[in-house]
Amino acid sequence: MARGQSIVKNIDWISILLFSTLAIMGWFNIYSASYNLEHPSMFDTSQEYGKQFIWIATSAVLGLVILLFDGDFIKRSAPIVFGVTTLLLVLVLIFGKEVNGAKAWFGFGSFGIQPSEFAKLGTALMLSFYLSQVNIKIEETSTKVKAAAIIAIPALLILLQPDTGTVLVFTAFILVLYREGLSGNVLLLGLLAMVLSVLSLLLKATSIDFFGTEIGGQFVLMFVIAVISILIFFFIRKFILPRHRKRNHLLLVGTALGSLLFIGTLDQVFENVLEPHQKIRINILLGLEEDPQGAGYNVKQSKTAIGSGGFSGKGYLDGTLTKYKYVPMQSTDFIFCTIGEEWGFIGSSVVILIFLALMLRIVFISERQRSKFTRIYGYSVACILFLHLLINIGMTIGLAPVIGIPLPFFSYGGSSLWGFTILLFILLKLDTERLIVLR
Repeated sequence: MARGQSIVKNIDWISILLFSTLAIMGWFNIYSASYNLEHPSMFDTSQEYGKQFIWIATSAVLGLVILLFDGDFIKRSAPIVFGVTTLLLVLVLIFGKEVNGAKAWFGFGSFGIQPSEFAKLGTALMLSFYLSQVNIKIEETSTKVKAAAIIAIPALLILLQPDTGTVLVFTAFILVLYREGLSGNVLLLGLLAMVLSVLSLLLKATSIDFFGTEIGGQFVLMFVIAVISILIFFFIRKFILPRHRKRNHLLLVGTALGSLLFIGTLDQVFENVLEPHQKIRINILLGLEEDPQGAGYNVKQSKTAIGSGGFSGKGYLDGTLTKYKYVPMQSTDFIFCTIGEEWGFIGSSVVILIFLALMLRIVFISERQRSKFTRIYGYSVACILFLHLLINIGMTIGLAPVIGIPLPFFSYGGSSLWGFTILLFILLKLDTERLIVLR
């Protein structure tokens, strides 16, 4: 296949169709969520829906421009893109505009740009660039350390803003590393950390009366872990083959000590790193607080709006809770409420299925590549989309704390839409050259 062969013939039109469908549906939902009787035109740029039309139009132009680039140029530019996006994260901490307690935006009049949305792109490109190099093996410790550094550097800078929600999205890259051969033990350790976090926070305020002495719930949890570890230790010593004994003993001891250290430091991290409103939201989610000062108001209104939509919804522009602004941030973080109230269970399911179709299509595109770079990059795009979808919908239905994660292609905002558009169209461009790329 020649490089000059028509892009129109080689591009994955199914992905284009799914992308366009989601962007247009998002625009219509923003129109409904922020509808203004005095400004009924969807193209009125004084309103959010008019501005979103500009973002969609410019995103389409961005996509077309990306398709004109050479695939090799994109690969070679990966370190530069990573460097620029990381530099922007530093600059926004110095010159950024503070919004809702976070210095995460560059302000330009009524518009704003959020560098963290593009940092995901830079990280995806750099991780793909590094792991696709000759003689790089994920099994080697040095490779794991360097890959972790690529992910951690922008994540830590974003944490300083602070934007905990976006930092969580960076955990998506762990799934990418797993696809490339990272041991499943890492995922198990991550799951263990999540379980220990929930248990530790739940037991934090509890205590047990032990012969007249009050023992904290977290101490009891640590004691139980130590006992279980000792029992498993003797089980391995008795039943596991000798040649595996040393390795398993070290793994068990390391996991047990790590768990105890994790629990011991979790409280300090919770109290000193998280913002007050974030701590309150987590406590409310876990049932540890009774919603002081209405901190859980957003989630309550969100669940009410979605539940009121029933099976088939109230109809487009007929959502009473969203129309009369009962749901805060309903055009951004809580845009899924508009879908649930106006389109009901059927419409919500259709939207989720379209997202799943796009993610599965991206995985399919990734698996058909000859280029390791493109495969890793494709999985990065799919995993980022997955984390955004999971966290955003989770927080609107009360299964995750409210941490400010936009719903891709739906939430109002140019940074998010541009970021996901660039992510997707770079993959589509690389895919058009899949038959001529050997590395």
